[in-house]
Amino acid sequence: MKYTTLPNTDIKVSKLCLGTMTWGNQNTQDEGFTQMDLALDSGINFFDCAELYPVPAEEKTYAETERIIGNWFEKTGQRDKVVLATKIAGTGDYTAHIRTNGFSKEALNDAVNHSLKRLKTDYIDLYQLHWPERTTNTFGIRDYSIDENDQWEDNFNDILHSLDGIIKSGKIRHVGISNEKAWGTMRYLEEHEKHNLPRMITIQNAYSLLNRLFEGDLAEVAHRENIGLLAYSPMAFGVLSGKYLKGTANDRSRLNLFNRYTRYSSPQSTEATKRYMKIAEVNNLSFAQMALAFVTQRPFVTSTIIGATAIDQLKENIDSTNVSLSDEVLKAINEVHAEIPNPAP
Repeated sequence: MKYTTLPNTDIKVSKLCLGTMTWGNQNTQDEGFTQMDLALDSGINFFDCAELYPVPAEEKTYAETERIIGNWFEKTGQRDKVVLATKIAGTGDYTAHIRTNGFSKEALNDAVNHSLKRLKTDYIDLYQLHWPERTTNTFGIRDYSIDENDQWEDNFNDILHSLDGIIKSGKIRHVGISNEKAWGTMRYLEEHEKHNLPRMITIQNAYSLLNRLFEGDLAEVAHRENIGLLAYSPMAFGVLSGKYLKGTANDRSRLNLFNRYTRYSSPQSTEATKRYMKIAEVNNLSFAQMALAFVTQRPFVTSTIIGATAIDQLKENIDSTNVSLSDEVLKAINEVHAEIPNPAP
């Protein structure tokens, strides 16, 4: 396993991070336990979760993923071996069953306290805001458009003040953002610099062969401001394993269970996937490992978040850390990207 540090800290993390959003829905607690055992034994010391998980978010399964992780900590006593990240849910109809007061001081304190209880721990290493409160282009919306009905008011300073208090209480160590844009990222940094408030050290956004939008403004922000990308959906919901093209996906696979998730299933995405799979085949590479290695090798990526429903999938994903893509393979990938850029924003 390869390691790096979370930006602006001395916290060592594995270049692969264990994603957990299927536990409590697609995966049972026992399966989650097995995945955590394997990950830790393989050198992965970085786990990412969220109060929202499992996905799809439903009231009946709310926060079950955090409970599973907490139960594993209690059973194994391995909390000190794990760098633990979780998130407060953003606002919207999708999360109305969780709370409706956004990232207010009350909401942040309530969310942290309940996550700590479920996770059966005294502290969270990295606490993230799951998505912005304001209306912007996230979750498959390619371009920004002005929403005249957006009632959001700038509260970056208030949020950081609230997080500062929680950090000083010892309940969280560091903070990060997720599904954020370049403007929001820079506003958080501006408030940090002007008012000596906590610094956002990471940004968790989608990044894969089918979605390289981070390479626009955010890649430069990440490089020049030293904010690390925690890349989620590097396998594009499993599309970049080739199993849906080959018809080998099992009944428990994400897109077979939840066919409303169409972010990576457009005709353009399917055509790009076919071309990327051909590159892997020509170069005798596992398609899944090629897709993951591409993400992990990017200089602005701190850690690649991997997830799986089956243990053999997880083993293959973990083994991608041993794959190094040649200049020839990278050239072929970029040629496809030039012809079909970002088909799954």
